[in-house]
Amino acid sequence: MEHKKLTPQHVSAPDVLVRNEGTVFVFCPLTSRAKEWTDQHVQTDAQWFGNALIVDHRFAWGVAQGMIDDGLKLQ
Repeated sequence: MEHKKLTPQHVSAPDVLVRNEGTVFVFCPLTSRAKEWTDQHVQTDAQWFGNALIVDHRFAWGVAQGMIDDGLKLQ
């Protein structure tokens, strides 16, 4: 089996950084696509800390899955 070495041009940067903080998850949109996604899909009364979306742990999987389903790359 041939293994290809991943070079920087083969590895795409994430659209969103996600961090588990226990009772909440922090979603930090990094690209314009990710920012547009949050504008379109996140309620206006959502909790933000700076540019990061704060999501209760019970709803974080759904937010992450929605982002992935729409083609965003999470890390």
